[in-house]
Amino acid sequence: MSGSTRAWLLTDTPASRSQAKWGRRYQLWLAFRRNPLAVAGLAVAVVMLILALAAPLLATHDPGVQELGNRLQPPSAEHWLGTDELGRDVWSRLLYGGRVTLGMVVAVVVLVAPVGLIVGCVAGYAGGLLDRLLMRVTDVFLAFPRLILALAFVAAMRPGVESAVIAIALTAWPPYARLARAETLTIRNTDYIAAVRMTGASPWRVIWRHVTPMCLPSLTVRVTLDMSSIILTAAGLGFLGLGAQPPIPEWGTMIATARRFILEQWWVPVIPGIAIFTASLAFNLLGDGLRDVLDPKQR
Repeated sequence: MSGSTRAWLLTDTPASRSQAKWGRRYQLWLAFRRNPLAVAGLAVAVVMLILALAAPLLATHDPGVQELGNRLQPPSAEHWLGTDELGRDVWSRLLYGGRVTLGMVVAVVVLVAPVGLIVGCVAGYAGGLLDRLLMRVTDVFLAFPRLILALAFVAAMRPGVESAVIAIALTAWPPYARLARAETLTIRNTDYIAAVRMTGASPWRVIWRHVTPMCLPSLTVRVTLDMSSIILTAAGLGFLGLGAQPPIPEWGTMIATARRFILEQWWVPVIPGIAIFTASLAFNLLGDGLRDVLDPKQR
């Protein structure tokens, strides 16, 4: 970055709203960059997402092709991470499994984050009977462990990726609603919101244009930190046979089908386990870094 661009971003007297906005973003990036663990988490998460997206280009074999003559081969030049119990290339299945597992995580976040944000903001801003009704529904979902509730929802449907995504989404939104409600309760009585109401803005406009943006930083941190638990839940459903179904490659399913080889051919179940651990750790480190940057209480 050139010195003039840096000076333009860091000026104390921005000439426009756009300059102030980009300057604020750059300052947040500088603060985030001072945390090496958070930067490492971001780098690992980005690399894993790129590997998953580029799986058709990076895979050395078809992940579904079985070669029974090459069953349980150790890592070699031909099979970088060895082969599984059906002779399928573990490296290729790991890449395609990342598409399934991380794709489920992205789908869950896209579904639950807006729902939790809207429910929490509406409950916190409206108050009264609507607030009590929405929060009691939220408490019902929070009363059960996420994996147990997800198992119940999947059992009521049918095993598969779509059912797992819906089940995880139904169990993941309550914490976001609680967080958004808490943020809204601290915002709704501020002078800023009172001034907006005095201009004649409707309650929905106040919530959508002024309350919701104020809740986004905290929600972003919570979503990032929650991705690791979503990964573990998705892998847990796959391990129990209620998520992705064979022969679809998915990290939890890969561990389930290969767990009986843990002592002799350890690489078959251990490698997808390492992938789950690495992805969960990366998102946790990233979430911690974002919390330090975006949460004013941490600064």
